[in-house]
Amino acid sequence: MKGKTVVITGGSSGIGKALAVKFAQMGFNVVITGRDPSRLNNTSDQIQQTGAGCLSLVSDVSKWTDCEAVVAETLRRFGSIDVLINNAGISMRGILEETDISVIEQLMAINFWGTVYMTKLSLPHLLKSKGSVVGISSIAGKVGLPGRCAYSASKYAMEGFLSSVRTENIRKGLHVLVACPGFTASSIRKSSLGPNGKPQGESPRDESGMMTAEAVADHIYQAVVNRKRDLVLTANGKLTVFLNKWFPSLTDKLVFNHMSKEPGSPF
Repeated sequence: MKGKTVVITGGSSGIGKALAVKFAQMGFNVVITGRDPSRLNNTSDQIQQTGAGCLSLVSDVSKWTDCEAVVAETLRRFGSIDVLINNAGISMRGILEETDISVIEQLMAINFWGTVYMTKLSLPHLLKSKGSVVGISSIAGKVGLPGRCAYSASKYAMEGFLSSVRTENIRKGLHVLVACPGFTASSIRKSSLGPNGKPQGESPRDESGMMTAEAVADHIYQAVVNRKRDLVLTANGKLTVFLNKWFPSLTDKLVFNHMSKEPGSPF
């Protein structure tokens, strides 16, 4: 893997940051994107301490022109794209009845359209390198979560899109991985949007017992190396996917009961 190039959207915090450091430690050139310059600089400093090549770009994946610039700058600096990790994403909490439509549009723009834009623009170069496309999805992309309708919709859409891309290129050597980390200790719940579009500020869940972003990054790196198709992490995540496949009505009730116990739950 040494000398290859990975592009990680949303690479300045949480799972994205952990992935950036992991791939750098393994010898990759690392390109990270994000909307917060200070966080990008902090992550870039950590990457450079490993001796890896690094390029950090302020970019909004919901904008086609920003994504064009990321791909162009990556090729200018490193000459290839070997792995694309579509990690940039935001979450939300609120029932559909109370959620402003702009919140749903914003989640689809970042979580879904950001994946489409970056994959579309990177595809010719990934086909050339017979590289990997990774989508950081969620258990919410396997099971519709109450109070997270826009988040679930965006992750279902991401998974359907990447599944089609995988099948379209089945004879061209492209690797497509959909990774579902399960509940992870990260900043995504703090920046999660409420029904009015404002960040909720604090996580509604106890994150002390959750899988760390670094552990998730280790699993995803190995899945890329081994060119796995799907990755579902945590025992609860695997159990939820299994139950939803064979006992969907029961799963609906279990998921509702679980989510309704969150502090400040809309239920």
